[in-house]
Amino acid sequence: MSGAPESDPAPRVLLVEDEASIRRGLLDVFRYRGCQVVAVADGAEALRLGLEERWDLVVLDIMLPELNGFAVCERLRGRGREMPILMLTAKGDEDDIVRGFEVGANDYVTKPFGVRELTARANALLRRSPRAMPQSFRAGPLEVTPERREARVDGATVELTAREIRILRILSLEPGHIVSRRTLLRDAWDMNNSEQLETRTVDVHIAKLRKKLGEHGALIATVRGEGYRLEH
Repeated sequence: MSGAPESDPAPRVLLVEDEASIRRGLLDVFRYRGCQVVAVADGAEALRLGLEERWDLVVLDIMLPELNGFAVCERLRGRGREMPILMLTAKGDEDDIVRGFEVGANDYVTKPFGVRELTARANALLRRSPRAMPQSFRAGPLEVTPERREARVDGATVELTAREIRILRILSLEPGHIVSRRTLLRDAWDMNNSEQLETRTVDVHIAKLRKKLGEHGALIATVRGEGYRLEH
């Protein structure tokens, strides 16, 4: 939301918050920082817009009329939408936080929150939005092309999600070395408080990724009690 070249298009933010005063305040914050913002007050409208239009960030409250934030997030991910999602949670409830990550949220901010914290989290997610995907890289025999959301191996093409690409990139940086679940949560999910949460989100995503890769799924080795390693 700040420091981007003038030639860059303004980030598009979908703001979903049913409390009018908070919605107006967040709308002002994001617009002041140069974002194009559309603000809605219910989950059904948020889902419709999330599916029909392109967004660089979704700021999503949990407690919403029509559909709650968990349902909106889960349905967006289920339809292949990979934009970053920042959830707004109340009272720092760990169950809500963990559930948010399990349905596909990238990060969270606990109400009441400060503008500085919110904008810092939002900026971190905008830097990792799909339009800022890195160039192609190799992960073992896989040639991964983030722009196309795919990996090629042995003449075959495997479709990947943005999250799966981030997992492969992190593992590929140090092949043969163990990457902890905490590190993956921090760097692939942008979870700044990963040490405070217990979740099997990483294991579930790794299992799905291995299944997609078929015989090459064995490239991602489990190191019991420690994390994962990309085999040479």
